[in-house]
Amino acid sequence: MPQTQNKTVMNWLFIFCFIVAFLVSFGGFTRLTRSGLSITEWNPISGSVPPMAHHDWQAEFEKYKQTPEYQLVNKGMTLEEYQYIFWIEWTHRTIARLAGLFYAIPVFYFLFKKIIPFKEFGVYFIMGLLFISQAFAGWIMVASGLVDRPSVSHFNLTIHLLLALSLFALALWTALGHKYGFQNQKAKWSLPSKLSLLSFILLIIQITYGGFTAGLKAGHVSDTWPLMFGKLIPPNLFNSWINIFESPQTIVFIHRWFGFTILILTPILYYIVKKKNYPSDIQNGVKWLIGIIVLQMILGILTVLSYVNIVVALLHQANAVILLGLSVYFIHRFRALDRTK
Repeated sequence: MPQTQNKTVMNWLFIFCFIVAFLVSFGGFTRLTRSGLSITEWNPISGSVPPMAHHDWQAEFEKYKQTPEYQLVNKGMTLEEYQYIFWIEWTHRTIARLAGLFYAIPVFYFLFKKIIPFKEFGVYFIMGLLFISQAFAGWIMVASGLVDRPSVSHFNLTIHLLLALSLFALALWTALGHKYGFQNQKAKWSLPSKLSLLSFILLIIQITYGGFTAGLKAGHVSDTWPLMFGKLIPPNLFNSWINIFESPQTIVFIHRWFGFTILILTPILYYIVKKKNYPSDIQNGVKWLIGIIVLQMILGILTVLSYVNIVVALLHQANAVILLGLSVYFIHRFRALDRTK
């Protein structure tokens, strides 16, 4: 990790984190409106200019008409209806392009001015690789829905999501280092640090199953809670190991209930930091964390009961990014406190 703290670099990274988080949320909106397959080609440069003339729109629409989504889902769609989903996907890609510029221009300026020493450039280089990787993963995801089915691969969607969130987490961790200092010396992991790391791992698993659920549209499987198909535990969910990766019923069942492991773990963390008299900002922060986890569970349940209402589902996804950010924050803070002991 870097050694040199700089307030300007810190501010840049915090803003970049917000942009990535917004991009992830807008990606959710794109998915929920079935807009992601409306642009059938990936042209990073020329694709930044949308169709202008009527014949340009007709040409794009004709390409879309060749896709399984049009033929099996949107048959008979008008040009105006197509333009609506086109603009959503075009905006999604434009935000991604702007996010790339917001990363690239400042980082090379900071490097040129030696605000970021070259020997500390490694972590920023990894951020760049993650950004490029999630962009490629995004196109591979879209391409998977243009061949023989009107939907993308849930594996590709989840990889795209996790790469974007890895970029968010790494940028946030580095920003926190600029704010609180880079503590590179080794230190024994305290119990709160271990619990924070465990919570982070559990959250990543939960988000992964959220990606699977979104990709398979498994949230539409059942609109009741806590029962599914009239039962608390429906039959045949785990009669094959492949179900945990492929079956919409099994995947949404896991996503419904796995999050409670995090909800159970966090009050234990609060009890420990309270007992060991950690700083008041840490104790109050863990209280907020518990509240946000409860909110996430409520939003998840409302998403089920509303049969995946777009607004509720987007709030659920955005809150998950907030939870991820808090997880990174607490690991960073607890590890910093470990090194002072």
